[in-house]
Amino acid sequence: MPPPTDETSSYQLTESVSYLVNRLGVRLRELFTEQLAEHGLTVPAYRVLAALHHEGDQRLGDLASRTAIEQSTLSRLVSSMQRDGLVSRTRPEDNARTVAVNLTDRGRELVERVIPLVVEHERTITGGLGEEEVERFRRILRTMYENLEGGGGRR
Repeated sequence: MPPPTDETSSYQLTESVSYLVNRLGVRLRELFTEQLAEHGLTVPAYRVLAALHHEGDQRLGDLASRTAIEQSTLSRLVSSMQRDGLVSRTRPEDNARTVAVNLTDRGRELVERVIPLVVEHERTITGGLGEEEVERFRRILRTMYENLEGGGGRR
C-alpha cells in the first residue's frame, strides 16, 4: 500500500467533487421523477420530447447522443412512446435508409405543458445564485464532462 500523501490523508468523502455531484444528481432525479410522473413521463421520455421539441426531427443516433441514452435503450423507449402516440418515425425523402423520430401533436402538447415545470425546477435548484454564477457552473460541469469523455479518470 502506498504511503499516505497530504492529498489522501485530508480526503473526506463528503467534500469530494464526485460525491457532491452524484449526491446532487440523485436528489435532482428523485424530485424531477416525481414531477414528471404526474404527467405520465419518465426522465428519459422527457429528454426525448424536449430534444425533439428543441432540435426538431432527429435520427436515433443523434437523439441518443443529445439525450445521453444508450441507443438500444432509446430504440425501445421510442417504440413505447410511439405506441403512446407521443412520437412517430418517418423515413426522410433524401435518405430512405435512415429513420427520423418526430414529435406528434400529442407529444408536443405534453412537452409544452411540462417545460414550465422544468424551468421552475431549475429556478429552485439555482436559487440564491446569480446568473453569472449559474453560467459559470454550467461551464464547469461541461468541462468536467469533457474531461471524462476525453479518457480522463481512467487509469
